[in-house]
This record gives sequence, structure tokens and C-alpha cells, in this order.
Amino acid sequence: MYSVFGHKEIPAATFNETVKALKTNMMTLNNYLKGKYYLVGDNVTIADVMVAAYLIIPMQTVFDGGYRKAIPNVTEWFERMTGLPSFVRTCGYIKLSEKAFKQWDPNAKVEPIKAPAAAGGKKGGKGKKEEPKKDDDVDMDDLFGDDDEDDGAAAKAAVAKAKEAAKPKKEKKKVIAMSLVLLEVKPLDDTTDLDKLATGIIKNITQDGLYWKTEYKKEPVAFGIFKLIIGFSLEDEKVSVDDIVEKIEALEDEVQSVEIAAFNKI
Repeated sequence: MYSVFGHKEIPAATFNETVKALKTNMMTLNNYLKGKYYLVGDNVTIADVMVAAYLIIPMQTVFDGGYRKAIPNVTEWFERMTGLPSFVRTCGYIKLSEKAFKQWDPNAKVEPIKAPAAAGGKKGGKGKKEEPKKDDDVDMDDLFGDDDEDDGAAAKAAVAKAKEAAKPKKEKKKVIAMSLVLLEVKPLDDTTDLDKLATGIIKNITQDGLYWKTEYKKEPVAFGIFKLIIGFSLEDEKVSVDDIVEKIEALEDEVQSVEIAAFNKI
């Protein structure tokens, strides 16, 4: 992939074969991720972090929007991993490529930037200074003549400008940055009432800028135990996702752990 940036030069056939092999591997990974949130088990592991970090360059270069539709499981998992707060703090927000990069061509001709035409002259030539028009000539004999009429017009213009400036300006509507978060809440054991737990979370964990979704889901984990899938939207400047997770995990009699399943900007 370094060849798309010009770090190394390789034959076009080799570049195409490499991309083809990488896409074949992605199809295998896509089949593996069917029905899974993570690569290993029910939590984020070093495997998720390593593979997601490896795929940053392909996702930003040769995997365009059309191809990503062919690997929906990989794309969804990758966006979930790179949307985690800890990932964003380390790597920033990852912008996916809409158009695939081509192999770097050292022989490609750079299109020159055209210089603007000189003012008052022909394009590419020397400009010729224009003589002032007759209507624009200054009447040197009337420098100290009667200018009451001009002064009156200028005064009226100044008053009008002052009135316009005194008018209250419309404040620009402030754009509030918001995010949508999906949490996986694992109960302490199979006796935990998930409906009661969800109701309690929505009712008791509240603050300005936090908006819980009233609908939630229960998904099976293993051995008759279900996990709670619950979501909320938040104002980025007012609410910390880590704080919300800590407040839910503080319910030690009901909650075993909380994981962030999805974190997306609205």
C-alpha cells in the first residue's frame, strides 16, 4: 500500500495482484465476522485493535465506497472499532476513501498552474498602463470650490451607515456537536431482571445533554444469560461517555460489565 503514496515504486501488475490478494483476504474476514461484534469473544481484544489499525491505510486508499458494500461485516466492525473513544483519542477520526487510489506514477505529468493575465494587457504579455478617462479627470481649478452639495450627500450616507450598524445583528445559530452511542450491558447473573435494569438506567442516570432511547434489546450471550443493548444520544461538550459507563458499572448488584458497541457522530 505504500506505493500509492510514492514511498516505493513497484510494477503495475504487482500492485494490482497485491490489491487483489488483500481483497480476497477481506472476503474471508467478512465471512468470519458474520453475526459477530468482535474478532474474539464478546469483548474488544488486542486482535481487534491490531487488525483495525492494519486496515486504516487500505480503508483510506484502495477500498472505495463501492467495494466496501461487498464487505458489509468488515466495514461495520471497522467503523465500530475506530469509533471507540480510546481509538479516536489515539488515532483521530478515520475518513474512509470514496474513490480508490491508483498506483503512484513517477512519470505522470504535473499540470502547470496558469498565471493570471496582467491587468490592462493581453494574456501572457506586459500590461499597458491605462490613461485616466476624461470623466475621471480631476478639476485642478476647483479644489477649493463650492462642495456643500457633496458634503450633504456624504453626511446623509454617514448617518445611514451609522443606523445600519446600530441595528441588532442576528446571531448565528450555534451548531451542537452530537454523538450516538450503543452500549452492551452484561448482567451479574441470569437472575438479573434486564427490563428492570433498563428502566432504572433510563430513569436514574440523567443529566443535561443526555438523551436515552426508550427502546432497548436483550440478546443471548451463553448458558441462558442475556445481555442488554441500550442506546443514547449526547451533546459532546456536556456529556462524557466514560462517565455514563462508570455510572452503570457502579450498579454492582446488577451489572457485571459495560462495553461500547458503537460510537458515531450525528
